[in-house]
Amino acid sequence: MMAMIPRTTRKRLLQLPQILALVAVAIAGLVALPQPSDRIIASILLVAFAIILFTPFFWHGPVIRAHASLAILSALAAGLMSIRPGWNFFPILFFLLAPSATIHFSIKVGLIWIGVFTVITGAIFLAFEGLVGLALLLPYATGFIFFGIFGWMTVESERNRDRSEQLLAELKTAHQQLQDYAARLEELTITQERNRIAREMHDSLGHRLTIAAVQLEGAQRLIPSQPERAAEIVGTVREQVKEGMTELRRTVAMLRATVEEDLPLDQALTRLVDQVQQATSLKIHLSLEDCPQSLPLPQRQALYRAAQEGLTNIQRHAQASETWLQLTSKNGEIELLISDNGVGISTEQIQSGFGLAGLKERSALLGGDFHIDARPGGGTQITFRVPIAEEPQPLSPDEPCRGTHG
Repeated sequence: MMAMIPRTTRKRLLQLPQILALVAVAIAGLVALPQPSDRIIASILLVAFAIILFTPFFWHGPVIRAHASLAILSALAAGLMSIRPGWNFFPILFFLLAPSATIHFSIKVGLIWIGVFTVITGAIFLAFEGLVGLALLLPYATGFIFFGIFGWMTVESERNRDRSEQLLAELKTAHQQLQDYAARLEELTITQERNRIAREMHDSLGHRLTIAAVQLEGAQRLIPSQPERAAEIVGTVREQVKEGMTELRRTVAMLRATVEEDLPLDQALTRLVDQVQQATSLKIHLSLEDCPQSLPLPQRQALYRAAQEGLTNIQRHAQASETWLQLTSKNGEIELLISDNGVGISTEQIQSGFGLAGLKERSALLGGDFHIDARPGGGTQITFRVPIAEEPQPLSPDEPCRGTHG
């Protein structure tokens, strides 16, 4: 309940017992004084005591000021105790000073001040009551310690409350930042997933449709002169369309789970080259050198898609008769080099090609690089390079990766 009360109100509530105690001591002590002159002196000392005790100026600022204020209050209390020899109500004033000592100073310094209060009280009792006064000192000394510890626990509770409120504010800020980050991460994840699906659709279905279009053009030309050959090509196109539909279903299924090829990279590339050569008049020279036997799935798929996109672009735009596809592995990287003897590629085609942009994204995601250059002797050369994420396993004599084709 205290946590719901404003800070200023809490401080006033904590001062209220001190005010009531001071008023009670003043009334009882003044009534007990028989002489009017003693009452006047005591009243002046009590007013000065109240002003110093409840004025923030004396307690805030340099530490020496608070020590001086406590010393003056101790002197005023001792003076009030000395006005009427013997037991009186004014030693109770030290009960009010004990918590002030532990609130405004460390617990160690506060206990030293409580020791000073005890010595002052004991000295006055000893002076006026003798050894009996030392017996009267025991309950007062215990009370000083009790109220001092109570004041220290009160201020520690206040400090812990302040720290809790600060931590709560920081937690709210961190929670809001976490929500904002989660929203941005969700948006980024959606964007990346859309780009990934777009690349898969372009690299798989686009490749199949390109081969089918080239084959149908050839079949159309052969219908008048070689209808049997044309029918054979149409049958091949039909198989290509079926495979394209299968890949389309696989791509759609990636929205629920990732489905990847299980073929090793060298076998997948060999199969790809055979499909392209059967569908077109393009002659492809395939060379696989030092291909890792065990290649991580992301690298394997990226290299396969790069070969697929490169061959598709050559079929569409290069007007080439020969193509070279070379795979090498060295210095912790695996490189795919695709070149042709065609007409080359323009800057505009490079900038507008969605498939080429997809290859660049693939290589960047894996920490590799991708670039297009003019091939020496004419044509275009594509370099697709990615790091190998895990150590290659030793090649088995029964499962060689090195090979050539075409």
